[in-house]
Amino acid sequence: MSDQSSPTNFIRQLVTADLGAGRYPQGITTRFPPEPNGYLHIGHAKSICLNFGLAEDFGGRCALRFDDTNPDRESPEFVEAIKADVQWLGFDWKERLYHASDYFEQLYTFAVELIDSGHAYVCDLSADEVRGTRGTLTTPGVNSPFRDRSCDENRELFEKMRSGEFPDGSRVLRARINMASPNLHLRDPTLYRIRYQTHHNTGDNWCIYPMYDFTHPLSDAIEGVTHSLCTLEFEDNRALYDWVLEHVTTPSRPYQTEFSRLSLEYTMVSKRLLTILVEQEVVGSWDDPRMPTLSGMRRRGYPPEALVDFCTRIGVTRNQQNVELSVLDNCVREALDPGTPRAFAVTRPLKIVIENYPEDEEEELEALNHPGDESLGTRSLPFCRELYIEHEDFQEDPPKKFFRLAPGREVRLRYAYLVTCTEVIKDSSGEIIEVRCTYDPETRGGNAPDGRKVKGTIHWVSARHSAQAEVRLYEPLFVDPEPHVSSEDDLKNALNETSLTTLDNVQVEPSLAAAPPGSIFQFERLGYFCVDRDSTDARRVFNRTVALRDSWAKARAK
Repeated sequence: MSDQSSPTNFIRQLVTADLGAGRYPQGITTRFPPEPNGYLHIGHAKSICLNFGLAEDFGGRCALRFDDTNPDRESPEFVEAIKADVQWLGFDWKERLYHASDYFEQLYTFAVELIDSGHAYVCDLSADEVRGTRGTLTTPGVNSPFRDRSCDENRELFEKMRSGEFPDGSRVLRARINMASPNLHLRDPTLYRIRYQTHHNTGDNWCIYPMYDFTHPLSDAIEGVTHSLCTLEFEDNRALYDWVLEHVTTPSRPYQTEFSRLSLEYTMVSKRLLTILVEQEVVGSWDDPRMPTLSGMRRRGYPPEALVDFCTRIGVTRNQQNVELSVLDNCVREALDPGTPRAFAVTRPLKIVIENYPEDEEEELEALNHPGDESLGTRSLPFCRELYIEHEDFQEDPPKKFFRLAPGREVRLRYAYLVTCTEVIKDSSGEIIEVRCTYDPETRGGNAPDGRKVKGTIHWVSARHSAQAEVRLYEPLFVDPEPHVSSEDDLKNALNETSLTTLDNVQVEPSLAAAPPGSIFQFERLGYFCVDRDSTDARRVFNRTVALRDSWAKARAK
């Protein structure tokens, strides 16, 4: 039964109508069918949530199927990465894990059926010659000189193709449809080609491989898929999808429905171009936190529930829209805020010396792990005479509405004391290298017993106890909100040169020194940060997951 709490859309309405009409008494079946030629990206998350979500809400079934018909670009690495990403998002295909390559023998039989019925023929034209005879949107194509071979000859040639008697690429099996069709996909498309390439799942058992547009509808039919959901770029392919199913004897009859693909600001999800970024080492890997891949987002610290929420918010339509990046950022913040522990980190350190604090003294101050949830407990912050604060939290000649530290001004050190700046120390070039202060010992915890008001509150770490860390700050990988990239030159020109900024002298509170990779913290006033897998025992590396929306306003109000 449908989950009424899920937002409705035209596909949910279609499924509801189909079930109401009694078309699928055994329930609906969907599938998520990635090609294992790269890592999944944010666009795939929308399809995963749609297919698995529909099956769950309507009491149906959803399979994970690898459409692995191109051995040139596919690998076990991609297969395992895709499985990990689907599970990370929280979906379970249970026993329904399939490969199109599992059906190669059945697909071959279907191809023979098309040959025997006169709907397919072996063509000796080269790939360039086939393209040259296909025609254009305004001119019809030209029939292949091999189009009128007899069924017996075509069957014999196809059997020889399978047995490896012809060179790589020398012949193809084509559908006999209509070379004058206004839909170019119906102009005798290729169904099989010869490839002497080891397949990741079938090894060297085959030297002919079916094309995607032939394999996809038949795999759906074999699996009993009721609703074959794909993005709008496959709309013109639907005519061929239907033609294939109408001309062979299949166990079931699926139907294709298209929806708009996900388009996100400053983001590009072409697998071909993402592969170039990886192979040319523009990014470090497929899981580089700047990449729109699910593994990159996981490494950056995005929680899976944020991506599921994001896909729910943007909805499912047939209208193409470019979603603002802020929508995704808000989903990430809202998912992280409730249970993420807080911590102090100073990314651009400026030393302050509290002159009236004893040099040999130190103390432990209590800090909440989450100001909005006391059930998450407290942690201990070491405090001593020398501290680090953010360089931007001090100005020698501040503007009127600057409420942080300045000469003669008193501010609150979060969870600690009120301090007042008394002196500024500069180097020979005039750069500020140290600030001298005094503190009020009666203000432990940051509150003045006499009730005086202090507007500024800043964070800090103990210079004696802090651990040095590396922080990686990320901006979008592309400079244009709607990057239009079709070539490698376009790709180079579209890149944001400041997509990664590395800070290597960050000082963090000692509790973070042994934080395990993957753990996430909110650095107060700075944003959410995730411990990267590049961390070592001697040095932690933090990726900024997302910045805070309102900076320090909420914390200062507490």
